[in-house]
This record gives sequence, structure tokens and C-alpha cells, in this order.
Amino acid sequence: MMNRREWMQWSATAAAMGLPAWGAHAQSSALKPGKPYAGQTINVLSVVAPQFSAHEARLAEFEALTGIQVKYQYVPFASTREKLTAELVAKTDQYDVLSAMDIWGPSLYNLFEPLNGYLADKKIDMAARYPHAHLRAARDGQGNGSNYLGFPIRGHVQLLFYRKDVFARLGIKPPETWEQMVEAGKVIQSKTDMAGVAMYYGKTGGQNLMIWMNYLWGMGGDLLDAQGNPAFNSPQGVTATQAYMDVLLKHKVAPAASASFNETDAVNSMAQGKSAMVPVWWWRYAGLTDAKTSTLKPEQVGFVPLPSMPGKDNTTYTNTWFYGINRNGKRKDAAMEFLTWLTQPAIERDLLLDKSRSEVVAVQTGNLLDAAVNQRFEGMHRAGAQALKGARGVPLFPQWPQLSDLLEATINELASGQGDVKSALDNAAGRARRIMRG
Repeated sequence: MMNRREWMQWSATAAAMGLPAWGAHAQSSALKPGKPYAGQTINVLSVVAPQFSAHEARLAEFEALTGIQVKYQYVPFASTREKLTAELVAKTDQYDVLSAMDIWGPSLYNLFEPLNGYLADKKIDMAARYPHAHLRAARDGQGNGSNYLGFPIRGHVQLLFYRKDVFARLGIKPPETWEQMVEAGKVIQSKTDMAGVAMYYGKTGGQNLMIWMNYLWGMGGDLLDAQGNPAFNSPQGVTATQAYMDVLLKHKVAPAASASFNETDAVNSMAQGKSAMVPVWWWRYAGLTDAKTSTLKPEQVGFVPLPSMPGKDNTTYTNTWFYGINRNGKRKDAAMEFLTWLTQPAIERDLLLDKSRSEVVAVQTGNLLDAAVNQRFEGMHRAGAQALKGARGVPLFPQWPQLSDLLEATINELASGQGDVKSALDNAAGRARRIMRG
């Protein structure tokens, strides 16, 4: 959690950037007056998420303000990239607004309309509104370009969730380092019938890489070097990967089934009282505290930023979705009106404070630091803001899907006891060079 000094620094930064005072979000005045696009209908292609269904439920407000109608079509996550690729190849104007995930960006940049002119016209300051870690998902040039291609709309950070009641009873402090996490796990296993920490090393969409990368970054390693060559098999990478494997194979503070666990399996292990910790995306908080999916009560679930290597800053892998405008669309101005309205800080804040829902996702700095939001979620968004200060994302390059598949298989094989870390990483690096050249 942030201490008082860090909180004051963040508050001062937010004020300097012109962010609204906590709880004082105003309605956007950037919509065009006079309803110039009344009668137009824009179509939104969106991945399935409760957050987006909640947006859809508010459309009457937007339609009253602008006269523009909006229709959503939802696509399951597993089919979204394929659908977007088909739109890119066909160059159709069927959809006006499209949702995409950060790691797909480089292969899909040409599908999106650059927004810089629109943003200048509406006086929207993206850098003031969003943390850099989320903004990189919505920019060209592999996340470092000058053109904004969309608005971050859904973003995640990782936290370490832990059994607050168990830690208090055993007199254990929440871990600040990965080594402390292991030591806490050993104490828990010696004095309870629970596993120390639920990890997930199985093969499911690269999920077993999302904690591993924090070990890698924390040791000073990286996926690629400055020339784009594989670097994950460096001495730092080998040490980091060994430490990641040791949680399961040497220290045995993770359930044996973690070798095949996916993210949901690990969360369920804690939710069902079988594990005392789980490092995972913050949106999983709802599932850990909901009586429909968990045996735990909210007061039993604590959270802190992910552990770090000794003497190193916290890191978190980030995952960001953005909404952008179809470059081939014929209703771009109306689409921009919709995105201008939808991305108002007040709409995100209202959803966070809606007690009929369990939505925790926030991507805007003002809402991450908002007093009412943090009161409702026990300070989780302040913890998220702290994690975002050291947040990292995968390098945004077209070959990432193939490289991810390779690394995911390598990690899973190691977790299953096949081979030694250095040989496995060296072998993967050789194959990765061919992928990067291709």
C-alpha cells in the first residue's frame, strides 16, 4: 500500500495534471453542440466483459445527448483477434468502433484511425488522464509512436491476494519479496491444512508467463535485448526462472496440481480455502469475495502489490484493452462522439461505485486515486496505482503470439519436471531467433 508520503506525492501529481478532485468528476463538455450526427447508427465490435454490458445499459443517456444510436456485437475472447484480423483483411465498414488487446496492436495498427486530430479538437489530454502503462497499448510504433489509435478502456494490474485472517492468526506479515512469499507459505503449510500459494504453470493462453515475467524483470532480465534478440536465457533470466520453478518443485509451497493449473484454477484454490495466497489480476477480487463463487468473506481477503526481488521495485505485468475507430468506417465523427462520451472519468467512476455490480476495473488515474472508490474496495485501487508506477508490458511486436506459445510450452515443461532451466531456455532462445527473423 502507499504510505502517507507517497499518497501526498500522487495527489500533488494528479492536481498538477489537472485531474478532478476525488469524487468531483464533471460531465464532458467536449461533445459537439446541436446534435450534428443525429440519426446515425454506429456499430461496436466488443469483446465480452461485464464492464461493457454496463456501458451498453447506459446508452439511452448518450442517445439523448447526441441523437446517435449505438449497437453492440459481442465476441468471445477466444474469437476476437481472428474477427479483427478478418476486418483488417476485408477492409469493411461494418463496425465503427473496435476493441483490441495491447499485444495484438502491431499486427492490427492499420485497422485503426489515428486520433490525434480528434483529441486536439476536443482538448483531451491522454497523458493526464491515463497511466503510461495503459497508454502504450493505444499508440502506434510498437507502443512508442506519436499517434493515438484508441482509448484505454479496460486494464488490469496484478496483486498478491492473501488470507488476511490466517496471516493475522499466525503473526505473518504480507510478503514484500518473492522469498518472503515462499517463507510465509512454509509457515502456513506447517500450521494449517492449506497450501501456501496457488500458482499456475499450465498451458492456457500464456497465463503461466504472467507471473514469470515479474520474476524476469525483477532480476533485471527481459524477453528481448535492444536489438530484438532473445534475452530471456541470460544469467538473470536463468536465475529468475529457477526461482519461479522452485516455488513449486523445490520449496513445494504451491499445490502439486499447480503444474497444470490455469489462472482460474489458482483463484478457485484460494476461494475454496485450499491455498492462502494467489498472485493474479485485480479483477479476480470479485470472485474471491463473492458468496456465489467463494467460501471467503471480504474481510478475509487482503491484497498488496506483487512481491519483488530484494532491493528492487515492484513490477506488474499489465493487460490493456482499447477502443478505437475503424479506419475504413464511414461514421468516424459519430464514433468519436461515442468514445468521447464513453471515456469520461465520471462513467468509469459511477460503475466502480455501483453497488449492484462488482466491477473493479479502472484505467484512469483520477479514479485509481479516488477516495470513494478506494473506500469501497478497501484501498485496492491505490495499490493498483502503486503497482502501475513500475508496470511493464510485453514488447509490442508482431511475432509475440508465436513467441508466447513457445515460452508457454517451455515453462509448462519445466514445471512438469522435464529438463533443467538453462538448457530449456537456451533451446527456446534458439527457436525464438528463428521466430523473430521470420
